[in-house]
Amino acid sequence: MAPDFSVITDNLPYLLWGRAFEGQPGGLLLTLIMSVEAGLLALVVGVSLALVAWLSEGWIRRMLFAWADFIRGIPLVFVIFWLYFLIPAVFRANLPDTLTVVLAIAWFTSAAVMYSTLAGLDALSRGQSEAALSQGFSRPAALIYVLLPQALPNILPSLLGVFISLIKDTSLAFIVNVPELTTVAGQVNNRTQIYPTEIFIFTGAVYFALCGALSLAVHLAQGRRARTA
Repeated sequence: MAPDFSVITDNLPYLLWGRAFEGQPGGLLLTLIMSVEAGLLALVVGVSLALVAWLSEGWIRRMLFAWADFIRGIPLVFVIFWLYFLIPAVFRANLPDTLTVVLAIAWFTSAAVMYSTLAGLDALSRGQSEAALSQGFSRPAALIYVLLPQALPNILPSLLGVFISLIKDTSLAFIVNVPELTTVAGQVNNRTQIYPTEIFIFTGAVYFALCGALSLAVHLAQGRRARTA
């Protein structure tokens, strides 16, 4: 039987933005919102932890590395489940399901951002830090104003890989029924029940396009930076 992609065109608004006009974003729109929110939060937390680890010694540094190794050693789905069930039990407060998933993905991703940032800082020559200190910068100021601006462009490819993984990780929100792209694709499939191939080919193509566009944008930016350097 030939593929019939009319199921996509018939349900395209729902797949793209869910019930956004009713105040409930979903589909691709919610995937983008979650990716941006989790990505920004992971970047801020991960870079901040990397700066603390770089400046610290002893038990603080060891605790940060132990935390990052622990987070990187467990599946993200466990982190989502833990936050989903733990936050209401501990704090006696229910967070919106979407926010819970965003926090879980950001927490999980921040460990990779921390390691990438530290690798970029460690790759800089020791003379950079010494030169900044000789100019009167304190160690934290040298790190923030001299070393970090040089390290971040160098770790852009690594961060790109991290954030591409983050976009794909948003699909795990389906386990707590957050209506992002994978969830609404499953809903459409359950409603029609005869077009799973077409529905999930479309879903996979959308994720591929998102990740490919991000990768292309970063490569173009790097090429422009190299030409102006």
